[in-house]
Amino acid sequence: MKIGVIGTGVVGEALATALVDRGHNVKLGSRTNGTDKSKEWAKKQGELASVGTFNDAAAYGDLMFVCLNGEHALNVIANNINAENLDGKIIVDVTNPLNFSQGMPPSILNAYRDVSLAEHIQQAAPNAYVVKALNTVNYKLMVDARIVNDASHHLFICGDNADAKNKVKHFLVDNFYWKPEDLIDLGGIQSARCTEAIVPFWVLVYQSQGTPLFNFKIVK
Repeated sequence: MKIGVIGTGVVGEALATALVDRGHNVKLGSRTNGTDKSKEWAKKQGELASVGTFNDAAAYGDLMFVCLNGEHALNVIANNINAENLDGKIIVDVTNPLNFSQGMPPSILNAYRDVSLAEHIQQAAPNAYVVKALNTVNYKLMVDARIVNDASHHLFICGDNADAKNKVKHFLVDNFYWKPEDLIDLGGIQSARCTEAIVPFWVLVYQSQGTPLFNFKIVK
């Protein structure tokens, strides 16, 4: 599959690397046409990897992962990517709109306290299918669920299109070792208000436990 990864930070590079390892063709997108860092990444990964602008990665991918700083993600989707390059595509949004200005743990940015970042991205790309997923776990766990408790823990997913969510679920199971029974569908994209709001608590637990390699499990 051809996949566009929007964002060259730790999360974007981890996802892009794992996707290449799984045999996918991946274009890693940055604000400029291939930073030195991203070019070095592509060289190391081989012929399945390439780099370009945010818009290049969006045009390239049949599936997209948005892995940007939550403060800037909406601006990139709205102003740096041509709308036609998003139409009809599944966008997996792994971003979190966090405000670190008052120290740790962070809070949710004021602009996204009432309406989630994922909802804003869906509004900015009305002909795409935004699926919120992977934003509640560390980047290492995103790409290999087996790292914690032999992959026995839960991941939350939401989005307005049932078929898009189903495809993302299958993708996560087939590529990142998530167990199908542990993928919890919380409904429409509005539910991202809650999954994004988990993350400040996640950071607090991280501080308490001294490791980001943990996850939540619903017991009933």
